[in-house]
Amino acid sequence: MRTRLLPLLIVLLAAVLLALGVPLAVSVAAAQQQRVVVDRIDDTARFAALAQFVTDGPGGPQLTPTDERWETLRSELQSYYGVYGIRAGVFYRNGSAMANAPGDWFVPPTGEFRRAFDEALLSRRSHDPRQVWPWQRGRLIVASPVIRDGDVVAVVVTDSPTGQVRSRILRGWLFIGAGEIAAMLLAVGAALRLTGWVLRPVRVLDATTHDIATGRLKSRVAAAGGPPELRRLARSFNEMADNVEAVLEQQRAFVADASHQLRNPLAALLLRIELLALELPEDNAEIASVRTEGKRLAQVLDDLLDLALAEHAEADLELTDVGALAEERVAAWTPAADAQGVRLTGDCPPTTAWADPIALSSALDAVIDNAVKFTPEGGTVEVTVSADGDTSTVVVTDTGPGLTDEELARVGDRFWRSGRHQNVKGSGLGLSISRALLAAAGGSIDYAHHEPRGLRVTVTVPRHGRTGTGSPGAL
Repeated sequence: MRTRLLPLLIVLLAAVLLALGVPLAVSVAAAQQQRVVVDRIDDTARFAALAQFVTDGPGGPQLTPTDERWETLRSELQSYYGVYGIRAGVFYRNGSAMANAPGDWFVPPTGEFRRAFDEALLSRRSHDPRQVWPWQRGRLIVASPVIRDGDVVAVVVTDSPTGQVRSRILRGWLFIGAGEIAAMLLAVGAALRLTGWVLRPVRVLDATTHDIATGRLKSRVAAAGGPPELRRLARSFNEMADNVEAVLEQQRAFVADASHQLRNPLAALLLRIELLALELPEDNAEIASVRTEGKRLAQVLDDLLDLALAEHAEADLELTDVGALAEERVAAWTPAADAQGVRLTGDCPPTTAWADPIALSSALDAVIDNAVKFTPEGGTVEVTVSADGDTSTVVVTDTGPGLTDEELARVGDRFWRSGRHQNVKGSGLGLSISRALLAAAGGSIDYAHHEPRGLRVTVTVPRHGRTGTGSPGAL
């Protein structure tokens, strides 16, 4: 969720910074240019004041070489051009020069210079020149009229290079860019803290939900920061988990108590059946059937009690040699397999894992028992131990009739037995007990088809210890 939320916040922050930075950059450029334009306006006003009282020579705009005001104007223009490198001149209405610097600079017939000159002839200062950008090379033209007795007699024009203006604009933009980058970094840091603060309770809640889903019912959401709504959700989740655990504990207690309490009446009933059997013929079929059903009921009660204890107890994990344990179980079941004409083999190299040895032994007993029980005479049951980076596995395969896809989806359910195997001895709880024992230790049991025929059962236990244990699933 954080990888989806964080880019969204960053994009929004970047959009806000751009929305603020672009107008600011344009404003900086306009301010730098306006500063130069104002200076040029002041300069043209000063030159216009000097040119206002320059006397025209006889016969038109011809100046006498000894005109003191003209000499002052010409000297000022040349000094201005020499110091600042800005071309400046005073031109009569017909475009001829009253005084200019450099001397070969004249009014062109077209272009921006001519437009500013013509505008000044209308007795108003030329408009502000077009905005100069750092990537453009251009010049700033400013023209002001020289007015005498209410008439425009000449025009003062300055033609400024823009190199320094563009440099100042670029420096201002670099400063703005550095500020934007710094603000973006601060915003990203704040977004990281904000998303972490908001999502931390969600991550804790997700981890706790996973723990409960995998059997650790005592897991709870620890008190953490975050928005008030998520803190309230965490408290509600803990209350729900407490109620669910209480209900499951009541179910387990009921099953355990019922199984325990029924054993005594059942034992008394079986004893009375035996007493009645003494008065009947030894080959009486009905009494034999009653004995069988009584023993089966006793086995079911024992298995129910074992299941309740398995789902209630916490695993006692220790570093276990799975290969040695599997080899021991193979040796223990070999006589039973030989008695049924089934070949039981084991490939059990040494490999360690974190497991409850008693629980793992019980699970392997149930799996091997089923494999031997349902494999016909002459068949084979193989037990193979292997390990990868995170888990150790014990795979038990047989050459029995196997299960259909529908049966595979139900195998391991409580009291479930295939319709083809109803007459085989058992309560239908052995694999359920195995699954509960393995789940308490962080393991699992899976079922699949074995080619060309038979069933493949895979028992998996973790090679690394886990933190915390809890009760696995419910009855």
